[in-house]
Amino acid sequence: MTHSALFNLIFLLLLAAVTASRLWLGIRQIHHVQRHRSQVPPAFQERIALSDHQKAADYTCARTKLRLGQVTAEALLLLAFTQGGWLGALNGAFLSLFGAGNLHALSLAGSILLIGALVDLPFGLYGTFVIEARFGFNRVTPKLYALDLLRESLITALLGAPILIAATWMMDSLGAFWWLWAWGAWMAFNIVLLALYPTFIAPLFNRFTPLPPGDLRDRVEALLARCGFRSSGLFVMDGSRRSSHGNAYFTGFGRSKRVVFFDTLLERLEPPETEAVLAHELGHYRRRHVMQRIGMLFVLSLVFLALLGWFKNAPWFYQGLGLGLSAPDSAVALILFMLVIPVFAFPLQPVMSLYSRKHEFEADAYAAAHAPARDLVNALVKLYQDNAATLTPDPLHSAVYDSHPPAAIRIARLESLRTA
Repeated sequence: MTHSALFNLIFLLLLAAVTASRLWLGIRQIHHVQRHRSQVPPAFQERIALSDHQKAADYTCARTKLRLGQVTAEALLLLAFTQGGWLGALNGAFLSLFGAGNLHALSLAGSILLIGALVDLPFGLYGTFVIEARFGFNRVTPKLYALDLLRESLITALLGAPILIAATWMMDSLGAFWWLWAWGAWMAFNIVLLALYPTFIAPLFNRFTPLPPGDLRDRVEALLARCGFRSSGLFVMDGSRRSSHGNAYFTGFGRSKRVVFFDTLLERLEPPETEAVLAHELGHYRRRHVMQRIGMLFVLSLVFLALLGWFKNAPWFYQGLGLGLSAPDSAVALILFMLVIPVFAFPLQPVMSLYSRKHEFEADAYAAAHAPARDLVNALVKLYQDNAATLTPDPLHSAVYDSHPPAAIRIARLESLRTA
């Protein structure tokens, strides 16, 4: 068996295993949630009505069923690009039109993104205008949905085109260790983007207004002072333009850090509960979770770029994925790698989820030390209720996918901190 045939076999087996695992986990989630639909978990029986619990179960199952369709479509599209020869055909067509160079690379990448977006579009429309609307969450108009897609596409093009051109230039011009230079450039880009996002990108989608004076602002400023957190402002975001879901977060880097509250969150929570939610978010900052996650991102980026450096010069990489290339091609290598790397990286998913849940527990503990734990418990219960988050996820599905601990475990941990 040749190297290309072996790599092809490994890819197909892994794609089948990953796709089957994702479908199986989704089916497990649906069956588990439905089995527990008829009764509120004991820990929540005095806080959550049965009707709300059943709404959360139905919402979770509807979204999971939609995701099963997306998983299937993604796998079929990847097979079409590789085994079906779509990528090879597009590459040949654009080479004939433009020759090797930036226009070829940009056209090839743009066509791949466009095809992927068209495949995803029906799922996005159904999720927003059918599922979210059915459960009373959607507030997006068709016009706003289209404008969001246009803005996202323009931002992707404006940011992605220079990145692609710079990456292919490095791959062609900087020798065998080009991937080290690319890694440094990628780190610098992410840090700059993190600093610029709150001021220049987020306002393209939402309106941010200063948190008005009053009890909540006084509480928030006092909490920030206790936690030693300096920000460039406290803002309310018009999340209600698109959804009734509520949230709070801080964003930015260095002096551009902002504290942001969804207006839907402020409508639902009392000031002490909002303060407790913010204390949790500040816990991520004080425990350096953001820096740790950035560090992990950079480590994984270095590993993946090193792998790309190896694959780029291996004819079996192209031939094993359905392309007839015998000579290295930087643009094709980069695009092909980005297409298939999610399949090879899927085993990292439960590890990343476990790492994230650990951070959530640490942020909860920090919040309980700087605000009453009961206020955070009350806030979380309201958010579970308002966001129709299931209280009974399948344990295995949760272990693989959930970035936050299951509700029962999280509340029990906070209750223990409350009585400690």
